[in-house]
Amino acid sequence: MKNILEALEERRAAAKLGGGQKRIEAQHGRGKLTARERIELLLDSGSFEEFDMFVQHRCVDFGMQNQDKIPGDGVVTGWGTVNGRTVFVFAKDFTVFGGSLSETHAQKMVKIQDMALKMRAPIIGLFDAGGARIQEGVAALGGYGEVFKRNVMASGVIPQISVIMGPCAGGDVYSPAMTDFIFMVRDTSYMFVTGPDVVKTVTNETVTAEELGGAKVHSTKSSVADGAWDNDVEAMLQVRRLIDFLPSNNTDGVPELPSFDDPTRFDMSLDTLIPDNPNKPYDMKELIQKVVDEGDFFEIQEGYARNIITGFARVEGRTVGVVANQPMVLAGVLDSDASRKASRFVRFCDSFDIPIVTFVDVPGFLPGTAQEYGGLIKHGAKLLFAYSQATVPLVTIITRKAFGGAYDVMASKHIGGDVNYAWPTAQIAVMGAKGAVEIIFRQDIGDAEKIAARTQEYEERFLSPFVAAERGYIDEVIMPHSTRRRVSRALAMLRTKKAEQPWKKHDNIPL
Repeated sequence: MKNILEALEERRAAAKLGGGQKRIEAQHGRGKLTARERIELLLDSGSFEEFDMFVQHRCVDFGMQNQDKIPGDGVVTGWGTVNGRTVFVFAKDFTVFGGSLSETHAQKMVKIQDMALKMRAPIIGLFDAGGARIQEGVAALGGYGEVFKRNVMASGVIPQISVIMGPCAGGDVYSPAMTDFIFMVRDTSYMFVTGPDVVKTVTNETVTAEELGGAKVHSTKSSVADGAWDNDVEAMLQVRRLIDFLPSNNTDGVPELPSFDDPTRFDMSLDTLIPDNPNKPYDMKELIQKVVDEGDFFEIQEGYARNIITGFARVEGRTVGVVANQPMVLAGVLDSDASRKASRFVRFCDSFDIPIVTFVDVPGFLPGTAQEYGGLIKHGAKLLFAYSQATVPLVTIITRKAFGGAYDVMASKHIGGDVNYAWPTAQIAVMGAKGAVEIIFRQDIGDAEKIAARTQEYEERFLSPFVAAERGYIDEVIMPHSTRRRVSRALAMLRTKKAEQPWKKHDNIPL
């Protein structure tokens, strides 16, 4: 018996070495951790239970039968806990065949995806691989298809998180693309469908891997990535932080953590947050941090479409999604990118029963040929669609401008807002006073005195929250310093909200 146990330990030790000490050192030399080191950081200490440690490939083509059959076949799979909550995980092992996907490699991933869906627990994928194993041909492609299908089945049922921690190319990119969140590591990770060599051959463009699909490109330009961190250690710690905000599935409800921040707390500094000059910006993040528990805000897509802010926070210990216009960037205007970013976030929150708090200061949609040619109408409609479809609690606070169609789109009462508040500084109108007066009284444009009088008349009549309040479109005009208390009480009241939509197979959102 002793010999058998010793043999098992030896096999385990060999499997844990992956591609061997030399390749592990090469991985460290690139500034990257190994698959198992990443899992150790991600999960609670000692909680990881590995599956399929001894699985090996079965390929006999192109000399693969003569290659060393390394246990695990390039991916480490299993489950563990993050702050006591069950999560499933797979991590590509670059030290074994470059982490490339084979038939058996895919079977390991599919098994863990199926288990996560059955157990209704989040799944986290750590990607560091060179795509499909070319020697296996269609068997590898079939494996990708099985993985993709399960990504779609799990969508909206359990949170799916992808972390790109090295190369991620070809078929490998489509599984992360269908998950809820994608994060990258700066300088060591990249994503693209075809690499620089193929790009050079087909289009004659000379481009580096970093320029083509690095973390900066995907977190600021393409919107593929929801964020980027400096190294593997920070990435794993931040994913742990994100998991704390997320429900385990679409029926469990949001997690609730102990909060030591008084939900009725006043913050008098908010009474002076809005500048006297309506064209002067202020930082909406300051308001968010002063309203949520302990100023703790986890921002999503911070570097992309910065004219709108999205992220997770807590109010009375319970997770909320936050959507807010940012006056510091493009005056908080809605454009195609901001609309897509916010609508994706709103739909995630609605899928997992996360209440949404919306802070509004929006002068309208961005005009111009670039926006119109880029499909602003359809992109703006995505956000309108997402809010209108949402059945989660919706609390909206208008701090300053709410002009034109953008007023409607930003969780207004008309499209489903449950509790809509406005600060006394709110301006709700079709457009700003200057533009409105020049249209309504165009015959007086040459007379500066008349125009000034008409502008003042328009401002007094429309550029206040009271016209909307008179019609019941605003539930209450509130003091800025009481915003946290009002939001807390509204969310507490809305906990039992039940809203039903007519039956449909699925909607047809304007993609």
